[in-house]
Amino acid sequence: MEWWQAFIAIMGPLFVLMFLGMPVAFAFLAVNFVGSFLFFGGFIGLIQLVTQVSEAISTFTLVPVALFLVMGEIMFHSGIGLSLMDALDKWFGSLRGRLALMAVGGGVLFSALTGNSMGSIALLGSTLVPEMEKRGYKKPMSLGPILGSGGLAIMIPPSGLAVLLGVVAELSIGKILIAIILPGIIMAVLYALYIIGRCIVDPDVAPSFQVEPIPWPEKLKVAAVHILPVGFIIFMVVGVIFAGFATPSESAASGAFATFLLAVFQRRMSWTVFKKAIVGSLEISVMLLLIISGALAFTQMLAFTGATSGLVDLILGIEASPIAVVGLMVVLVILLGMVMSPVPIMLVTLPVFIPVVQQLGFDPIWFAVLYLIAIETGSTSPPFGAGLFVMKGVAPQGTGMNEIYRAAVPFLVCDVLAILIVLFIPAIVSWPISLMF
Repeated sequence: MEWWQAFIAIMGPLFVLMFLGMPVAFAFLAVNFVGSFLFFGGFIGLIQLVTQVSEAISTFTLVPVALFLVMGEIMFHSGIGLSLMDALDKWFGSLRGRLALMAVGGGVLFSALTGNSMGSIALLGSTLVPEMEKRGYKKPMSLGPILGSGGLAIMIPPSGLAVLLGVVAELSIGKILIAIILPGIIMAVLYALYIIGRCIVDPDVAPSFQVEPIPWPEKLKVAAVHILPVGFIIFMVVGVIFAGFATPSESAASGAFATFLLAVFQRRMSWTVFKKAIVGSLEISVMLLLIISGALAFTQMLAFTGATSGLVDLILGIEASPIAVVGLMVVLVILLGMVMSPVPIMLVTLPVFIPVVQQLGFDPIWFAVLYLIAIETGSTSPPFGAGLFVMKGVAPQGTGMNEIYRAAVPFLVCDVLAILIVLFIPAIVSWPISLMF
C-alpha cells in the first residue's frame, strides 16, 4: 500500500467520526483498534495497541497536566480569582478603558494561575462584561479584550497545551514553558496598546466614568494581600524551572501546593472547595489521558505505515523557502482552529510538522511557540473557534455571533503580529532558554 493510501485510510475515518460528533478520545481509540488489527497483523496488533496505550499514559511527563488542573480548580472554586479582579480594579482607577485593560491584566494573571483559556474567558466574561455594558462600553471593547486575553492561558505558564505539545512532540517541557513567557507578554502588550489607541481615536467606544479615589494605603494593602501572593505562585511554577531547582513535574507540584497554601492562608479552603477542585481536575485529567493515549498510538501507526515519512518528503519537496514552509504550517493550524478544538489539531498535525521542522534545520522549541500562538489564534477565530462560543454563553442576552466575530478581529490581528515578531526574531524564544540553569 502506498503511503498516501495508508494516510487516507487512517485519517479519513478519524475525521468522519469526529464530524459525526464522537468524542475525540473514542474516535482515536476506534481508529487505532481497527488500524492495529489491519496493519499490525490481526490480534497481535491489538495486543501491541494495549501495550502502547499503557506506556503512553504511564509516562511521568504527564504529571504536570493534572497538577496544573488542580491549581486552576482551586483558584476557581475558592474565589481567589474574583478577589484578584477586585484588587486590579482598585489599581486601574478612573483610566479610560480601564475595564478593558483590566480584562488584559486579569487574563495574564489568570493564565499564570489556571492555564485554562476557556475557563479564563468564562470567568472574565461573566465578571467584567455586565459591568462594561452598564458603563456604556461598545461591544468591540467589552467582548474583544476578553476573547484576546482569555486565550493567553495557552501562552503563559502553566499551560496545559504546552505540556501536551511537549509530550506529543517529544520536546523539553521545561524549555517550552520558559520559551512562551516573552511571546505571551508581547501579545498582552499588543492588546493593551490597541485598547489605549482605540480609546484615543474613538472615545465613545469606552466612555469614561468617575470612580471613588482609592487612597494609596488601601491600594498597597490589596496588592500585598491579593496580588503579591500570585507572584509567589508564579515563581513556584516558572521560577523554580528557570533557576534549575525543579523539573516541570516538580514545579507543577510546588505550584499546586503553593495554591493550596494560599487558599488556606486566606481562609478560603474548605472541604467542599477541596472536593470540587479534586473531582474537577480528575474528570478533566481522565479525559486528557484517554485522548493522549489514543493519539500517541495513532502517531505510531502513521509512522509504521510510512504515512508520516511520505508526508514529510512531500512537504520538503515544495519549491519554497524554509521560512515559507513554516509559515504555511502556521497558517494551516490557524485555519484548522476555526473548525476544530486545539487538542485534536495538535494530535493530528504535530507528528508530521515536527519532523519537517527538524529536517529544515529550525529549532523545534521556536516552532512550538509559533504553533501555540497559532492554536490560540485559531481558537478565537470565526466561524467556529471554541472561545467564541464560550463568550456567547456569558455575553449579555441578545448579543449576536456577528457582534462577537467583529469584536474578535482586532485582537486576531494582534495575534498575527505576534506570530510575525516571533517568526522573524527567534531570539525572543532562544534568549530566555539560554539563561536557564
